[in-house]
Amino acid sequence: MHLTSFTDFGLRMLMRMASAPDSAFSTAEMAKEFGLSRNHLAKIVQRLAQGGIVTTRRGSGGGAVLCKDPAEVRLGDVVRLLEEGQALVECFRPGGGDCTIDARCRLKLRLHRAEARFIEDLNRSTLRDIALPLRQAA
Repeated sequence: MHLTSFTDFGLRMLMRMASAPDSAFSTAEMAKEFGLSRNHLAKIVQRLAQGGIVTTRRGSGGGAVLCKDPAEVRLGDVVRLLEEGQALVECFRPGGGDCTIDARCRLKLRLHRAEARFIEDLNRSTLRDIALPLRQAA
């Protein structure tokens, strides 16, 4: 299984946010902290907001804030949201993609089950379980 960088970066952001769930995080500060593109992180925040995981505030002290307690946010649900539209294999694409063996394939059902079990396993954990430890002052 390969997750997109979109999902990878989204999970990193959420791990950081879960360490201080009542704080607002700007995409600029998270981009600097993780060495990532601010524009890319803004798109991720938008998807997380559409999925009801974060809310955004404008202005001074603004940024993204978790909508829920980190203990209520299941990792599998986050991965499903962030991977939306990304087919595991060609035949999972709308219309079956370019697969030429779809009608007689014995693999597709097994891959669907494996993908479902992957999400189920991730859903055994929450954001609280993976929150980054707070940094110690030097």
